[in-house]
Amino acid sequence: MKVQFGVDATEIALFRDTVRKFAEREISPHFAQWERDGIFPRELWHKLGQEGFLCPDIPEAYGGIGAPFVYANLVTEELSRLGFASIAVGTNVHSNICAHYILNNGTEAQKQTYLPKMTTGECVVAIGMTEPGAGSDLQGIRTAGRQEGDTWTIDGQKTFISNGQHCDMCITAVRTDPNAKGSKGTTMFLLDATAPGFQRGRNLEKIGLHSADTSELFFENMRVNCDKILGELNRGFLILMHELPRERLGIAAQAVAAAEGALAWTVDYVNERRAFGQPVSAFQNTRFQVADMQTKTRAGRAFVNECVDLFLAGELDADTAAMLKLFTTELQDEVVDGCLQLFGGYGYMTEYPIARAYVDSRIQRIYGGTSEIMKEIIGRSIFGR
Repeated sequence: MKVQFGVDATEIALFRDTVRKFAEREISPHFAQWERDGIFPRELWHKLGQEGFLCPDIPEAYGGIGAPFVYANLVTEELSRLGFASIAVGTNVHSNICAHYILNNGTEAQKQTYLPKMTTGECVVAIGMTEPGAGSDLQGIRTAGRQEGDTWTIDGQKTFISNGQHCDMCITAVRTDPNAKGSKGTTMFLLDATAPGFQRGRNLEKIGLHSADTSELFFENMRVNCDKILGELNRGFLILMHELPRERLGIAAQAVAAAEGALAWTVDYVNERRAFGQPVSAFQNTRFQVADMQTKTRAGRAFVNECVDLFLAGELDADTAAMLKLFTTELQDEVVDGCLQLFGGYGYMTEYPIARAYVDSRIQRIYGGTSEIMKEIIGRSIFGR
């Protein structure tokens, strides 16, 4: 029996095939229209939950199936490989990021309240970090909370929030100690979308990821009880730092899978497309270009697999996760751009998935920490300052 990441490789392959068949049946026939609509239907969340594709690695006690991490990662990878990046992003935020913020830091009551509904798609969750004046530098957030007895009043704004239109709850970073310096004085709150003072802004128009709803959120005189604090008061930044390696691993998995998918489409296309009386794949330039991209993508896959092993062993540190995100997202952009070039003029046509992959890939070098921030993290780990 071949084992991969401590799991039977045959079972992994079967699960991957199940995700693929679901996507072909429930996503592929409708995806172009969802992209035009700028959002996929809420019903899809329920279908994903029914199939066990949401939060599969959450313990059974909280509604999950207690599957190993690799199964949750496979959902993200397969959706990315098939070209459904908008859905991969939304489910990755919900299942692989938000659910584990709650699992790892929540009270028993918080886990019982949110996690079972997250596994079914009944409760969609977003995470609110970025603000108009604070992106990669989360120390600059201005959304503020002031305590009044047993309640907190929250005022502020978040932007670029994935799942913002669909979310039933948003895990939100709030400044709770205005006198604290740097990263201190930040607290994570679980803010329910039905609570007074929670307002959704517009569904933002983006150059890519069109059907992934991305929103502005506003909090105006929003009063919440202390039981909505996730983790400890004024220690929210520590939660962020602890969860970031997993988040960046998920983004890297998306990146490599998307590159693998783009290469597969390109190999098929250049074998079929003819120029000057022969397949485009017969030209040396084509063969050299694809060989180069295939080699780099395989290296990216090896790096992702190494970091999955490190994560499973509890040894994926922030510096390595930054290296992984930097390398794989830059790789994704390079590969998708090179593949589009081999499609020629047709690569610029939106009817070809390579065109969508091109605009979808660009954000990968920005969210979850920009490439420049990743380089700064890596540089500090090398030079110690």
